[in-house]
Amino acid sequence: MSKPQTAQSAVSVPEAAVKTPPVGWALAGLSLSMLLSSLGTSIANVALPTLAEAFAASFQQVQWVVLAYLLAITTLIVSAGRLGDIFGHRRVMLAGIAVFTAASLLSGISPALPMLIAARAVQGAGAAVMMALTIGLVRSAVARERTGSAMGLLGTMSAVGTALGPSLGGLLLAATGWQAIFLVNVPLGIAAFWLALKTLPADRRRDASERAGFDRLGTLLLALGLGAYALATTAGGGHFGLLNAALIAAAALAVGLFVLAQKKVASPLIRLSALREASLSASLAMNGLVSTVMMATLVVGPFYLSSALGLSTAMTGLVLSIGPVISALSGVPAGRMVDRLQAQPVVTIGLVAMAAGCVALALLPPIFGLAGYIAAIAVMTPGYQLFQAANNTAVMSDVKPDERGVISGLLILSRNVGLITGASVMGAVFAFAASVSEIRTARPAAMTTGMQVTFAVAAVLVGVAFAIWMASRAGTARAPTPDAP
Repeated sequence: MSKPQTAQSAVSVPEAAVKTPPVGWALAGLSLSMLLSSLGTSIANVALPTLAEAFAASFQQVQWVVLAYLLAITTLIVSAGRLGDIFGHRRVMLAGIAVFTAASLLSGISPALPMLIAARAVQGAGAAVMMALTIGLVRSAVARERTGSAMGLLGTMSAVGTALGPSLGGLLLAATGWQAIFLVNVPLGIAAFWLALKTLPADRRRDASERAGFDRLGTLLLALGLGAYALATTAGGGHFGLLNAALIAAAALAVGLFVLAQKKVASPLIRLSALREASLSASLAMNGLVSTVMMATLVVGPFYLSSALGLSTAMTGLVLSIGPVISALSGVPAGRMVDRLQAQPVVTIGLVAMAAGCVALALLPPIFGLAGYIAAIAVMTPGYQLFQAANNTAVMSDVKPDERGVISGLLILSRNVGLITGASVMGAVFAFAASVSEIRTARPAAMTTGMQVTFAVAAVLVGVAFAIWMASRAGTARAPTPDAP
């Protein structure tokens, strides 16, 4: 063996064996982080009646146990990603998991409702970091050709966490008490921290002079705008009044001031020029639209199944779980399809499947009843997973390393805004189409009409997303290549 070969062997083998993090374990750590942050969203809902009794509080008061978590994620998700870009994705990810875990412990031992709500807000801040940086870290931990599979796996874990929350929460409530639904996160959070510490790639060392500044004013304005919008969609018990209008106006003002601030600071929270890129802005808009549509199934589905089809509460819950189960099972295959076919055609396939599912939800249940509803969900849900895996892969594939955190934060923000909008707007469409002021007392025929109109509107929204996608692709095709004259 020649001397050069010996030198090469001495350098490359130890690096491959020791310094390169094991991809499987790195993905396990990221998957667990995504699972925990999604679980935190859904596990507390089932405990609200128990919490109201335990703290002698009203439903409106204990509802803030859920809202505080969601608001923290929504308002801080972009800032969390930006912190990762500045101080290192791995370093900030570890801090986020630690905050989430400590806040879970604090939630479980809270002696009073205000302390529990505050702890849940802190837990949401940790979850915002975990959600934002999990997607960003995929590009550092996984080879480019396996990015789609990794994104599909994260989509699966998100669906599993959302679906597992109510059932796991119910079991823990029955076996121990409400404290367990928060304390269960502590050992899981420690495991996620250990996996991230041992397997995620180390951050590149940078001097303080190399680090961009953190935009505090932009962070505050964006958080105020998003918080006001989220409150506007949840306040009023489904009725749009003066408070809702004032909150919408406050949100618009805060976002307008945010845009002005971003033009003047040296290191903006969001680089506005990036949002002018057709591919990114199109992906964010599509993400918001399809999330709005998916939320309609969760808002409208329970009323239609129980009132129009006459299903029992238990049967309604069982049917509603079909969507999350399909979502969990289709996430990894969707990611593999992205790796095999590339992201662009899979985005198209996903949007077409979602549109077909919306049309099927409008047409099939009135004809075939429960079987028609399940068949439509079985078409729509895999389409959503195909879209998510492909869209996330397309966005994150070419992002600069120092922007991965904030861009992944924007992806999740657009999804969350879509979910919030869907809960409010699609619920309002359903109530309007059913022509009733109190949806719980509507007749079966009115429920069926509401279902048909709601998902006809949903099909139009998916059509708008498809038009945005086609326009984006056409614009990219017309753009001159770098070596063009």
